[in-house]
Amino acid sequence: MQQDKQLENLSLLGGKTEYKDNYAPEVLEAFTNKHPENDYWVAFNCPEFTSLCPITGQPDFATIHINYIPEINMVESKSLKLYLFSFRNHGAFHEDCMNIIMKDLIKLMDPRYIEVIGVFTPRGGISIYPYANYGRLGTQYEQMAKTRLWDRNPQQEYTR
Repeated sequence: MQQDKQLENLSLLGGKTEYKDNYAPEVLEAFTNKHPENDYWVAFNCPEFTSLCPITGQPDFATIHINYIPEINMVESKSLKLYLFSFRNHGAFHEDCMNIIMKDLIKLMDPRYIEVIGVFTPRGGISIYPYANYGRLGTQYEQMAKTRLWDRNPQQEYTR
C-alpha cells in the first residue's frame, strides 16, 4: 500500500511515451526519497543531449552530467529523459541550458546540493564545458558548492 501511494504521482512510467517538441519543464516528475536521513549522491549521465544555437539554429550536442544530494524529493529518470529531450528544438546557448536545467531541478526537488555539467562537442573548433551548481543556502552545502566551483578543472575532468 505504501509503495502504491508513492507511485501514484508518477504518470510516465509504463505508459505510451510522448516526446515534446520544445522546452517542457512540466514533464518533470518527482518521487519521495526513502533515505532522507542520509547524505548520498545521485548521478545521471545523459550522453544524447541536443539543443539549438539561438543565433544560427544549428544543433549542439553534449553529454550532460547531473549530480545531486537529495532531501525529500528525487527526480524520476524517465521524466528527466523526456525533459532533456525537450531541449532538442530549443534555442539557447550552452551556458543557459545548464542553468535552466539546474534551476528546474531545484524547483522540482529542492535538493541539498546539485551540479549540472555540459560537455559539448566541438563546433567551429571549440568545445564548451559549462558548469552550474547550487548548495542550499545557510547550510554546509552552500560552502560545498563554492568549494566545488572554485576547485574544478573541467578541461582535465572531461578530456581524458
